[in-house]
Amino acid sequence: MAPPAQAHRSPSPSQPSGKGEVSDLKSQLRQLAGSRAPGIDDSKRELFKKVISYMTIGIDVSAVFGEMVMCSATSDIVLKKMCYLYVGNYAKVNPDLALLTINFLQRDCKDEDPMIRGLALRSLCSLRVANLVEYLVGPLGLGLKDNNSYVRTVAVIGVLKLYHISAPTCIDADFPPTLKHLMLNDPDPQVVANCLSALQEIWSLEASTSEEASREREALISKPVIYYLLNRIKEFSEWAQCLVLELVAKYVPLDSNEIFDIMNLLEDRLQHANGAVVLATIKVFLHLTLSMTDVHQQVYERIKAPLLTLVSSGSPEQSYAVLSHLHILVMRAPFIFASDYKHFYCQYNEPSYVKKLKLEMLTAVANESNTYEIVTELCEYAANVDIPIARESIRAVGKIALQQYDVNAIVDRLLQFLEMEKDYVTAEALVLVKDLLRKYPQWSHDCIAVVGSISSQNVQEPKAKAALIWMLGEYSQDMQDAPYILESLTENWEEEPSAEVRLHLLTAVMKCFFKRPPETQKVLGAALAAGLADFHQDVHDRALFYYRLLQYNVSVAERVVNPPKQAVSVFADTQSSEIKDRIFDEFNSLSVVYQKPSYMFTDKDYRGPFEFSDELGNLSIAAESADNVVPAQGVEANDKDLLLSTSEKEEIRGPTFNVSGYSAPLYDSSAASVQSELAIISSTSAGSAPSSSLAIDDLLGLGLSAAPAPEPASVPPSLKLNSKAILDPGTFQQKWRQLPISLSQEFSLSPQGVAALTTPQALLRHMQGHSIHCIASGGHSPNFKFFFFAQKAEESSNFLVECIINTSSAKAQVKIKADDQSTSQAFSDVFQSALSKFSV
Repeated sequence: MAPPAQAHRSPSPSQPSGKGEVSDLKSQLRQLAGSRAPGIDDSKRELFKKVISYMTIGIDVSAVFGEMVMCSATSDIVLKKMCYLYVGNYAKVNPDLALLTINFLQRDCKDEDPMIRGLALRSLCSLRVANLVEYLVGPLGLGLKDNNSYVRTVAVIGVLKLYHISAPTCIDADFPPTLKHLMLNDPDPQVVANCLSALQEIWSLEASTSEEASREREALISKPVIYYLLNRIKEFSEWAQCLVLELVAKYVPLDSNEIFDIMNLLEDRLQHANGAVVLATIKVFLHLTLSMTDVHQQVYERIKAPLLTLVSSGSPEQSYAVLSHLHILVMRAPFIFASDYKHFYCQYNEPSYVKKLKLEMLTAVANESNTYEIVTELCEYAANVDIPIARESIRAVGKIALQQYDVNAIVDRLLQFLEMEKDYVTAEALVLVKDLLRKYPQWSHDCIAVVGSISSQNVQEPKAKAALIWMLGEYSQDMQDAPYILESLTENWEEEPSAEVRLHLLTAVMKCFFKRPPETQKVLGAALAAGLADFHQDVHDRALFYYRLLQYNVSVAERVVNPPKQAVSVFADTQSSEIKDRIFDEFNSLSVVYQKPSYMFTDKDYRGPFEFSDELGNLSIAAESADNVVPAQGVEANDKDLLLSTSEKEEIRGPTFNVSGYSAPLYDSSAASVQSELAIISSTSAGSAPSSSLAIDDLLGLGLSAAPAPEPASVPPSLKLNSKAILDPGTFQQKWRQLPISLSQEFSLSPQGVAALTTPQALLRHMQGHSIHCIASGGHSPNFKFFFFAQKAEESSNFLVECIINTSSAKAQVKIKADDQSTSQAFSDVFQSALSKFSV
């Protein structure tokens, strides 16, 4: 970031108030440049300190560049350091000035003092000016042959800097072979480590264009090199040891004897005080023994103690990093860590991120022998002042119960949670009780007795309310007040902001109707009418699906909505085994800390459109405030979707609808009103079953049998769009957060369109030809995500579109927001028409 202008700074004694003081500095430096009087170096130091301090606070002191270079003719190493710092700073922004420094830096590279030689060589290579690379080759060659190890260390890194400035110059000077010779023969371990680091980077970059570089890169993982580095590993610094161990982890031994030799050689590295060295050594042990099952298990036993020691020592941040690696090992082999469960108990002064990880590990290591102690400890955390940790502890108790360990005692604990007068405890317990009843239906009598005493008005969280409604529908025959509770919830339909709750309410009312028809008949009619009037597409479609089922045959509807169910044996895991294995392969990296493979947070295409500042001008989406929640009769516009990639949205969407076990198919329709929707249904089905249609309308109390047929809707005029529309990312973000969703639909893609969508750019060009412009895109096959915008030709009215395309199903899920919502359907027709024409 550019420093503030000098004119905007308030003058102070520590900085110049104008150009006059810089001029004074310049004249004083000029006077001292040729002087050899006693104590002259002390005077120079004071002036140099002033120059550096001004430069540090952002004041332009490049005017004294020549004088600083002239004053550098001294043997005082402190002055040299300050001069090199000054030169390095201004050479980057003013390459012409850098030419003035070449002579004195080259001269200092031949100084008698090795410290000055090294500093001068480092400064010379740090100029990073492409026009000066010819002046670097000679000093670097001398530096690599220098008698002093510090100079050689600096020269090795200088070669890498030269490669990044001008790769052909570096290769033509034969620096890589020189580095290889130094790596295998230099007595100084830091020189060897720097050579290894530089060669890995150079040959990795060159391997794509040079077969020789590819062979050299493979040669680094050969047996002679690996053994040479391992035999010297105790000489290396901690950083260098990690570098060597990372290389050893890629080595493939010829036989088991070689594996044991390497492990014996590295045994003492497990006791190292540095956590990075320990983790790097553990990675070597794990990767070497993957094909040896018995030995691999013994490795887990061996590395357990060093890891637990590291967790209990050091800062919370270090503990978290080690815990993350321990977490992945616990998930792979929980039985090995089962006896050490007390190490995962939470301490009162630990940060929440450490506690959360420990709770997951406690859940994983629970078995028949330790479940009672673990659950007792977790129940203590339920009263924690840290509410997120209290929630996690209750979920952990439920997960242990679902593992079939000591279910009787755990159910009693969960029912006690329901009786606690804390909203978040009750909410989490309700969700867990629902899951338990799905797996253990035999506990329904005890659970329903407690759940029935909970007032639905006291449950506000959507997932908890959905769980309560699910139980009201599933066990309505055992809960005396179930129809009346569902009736009160239906009466408040429009005040319910969560589509998930409204979906569950529809299903629960249907189930209750089949079990207690007289009491639920009126409620069912009201629920279906409210559902058909709902603007949320999924709620509308489910209500329409249920209505048509009932219209067709009530018995068939009961078999579809409320069939006999078997207990759920296994709940779906949130992470696939493939992803877990990928994370394990990237052991001792950020992948373990983030709990996702590296491509998920480094691959630009995967991370999605709104993650990248270069595409959207540093666009960031914040969570919606409570004031911006759209009520049920509008549309539930969840702007957090902008933060999710396509795959993440699918993971979140899946559990939302699978809780009840039923989900209606999407239906491409947008009814203007309940009356017209139901009248159309009646008219279209009159030929096949007129009596049943009238009967079900009367049964539900909808009173639609005498409703007049609606007049044909007039065809809307064709919508003309502005082909040169412009909308900046900031405005798009603001509008997306403020506007409600006008339409949410699903379109089908033609086979030709699916074949053409190999990259997002293919669709962008096509849609632009239809005056629909893309502001961001991302994803990779089969999931792509786009944000489009368009404007009316005759006025500045905007349409915003989120389009998620799955090429496997050939479907496009589209959400449209508009300044003028009355034209949303017309724009939807234009968008669908443009999408349908997309092909190779």
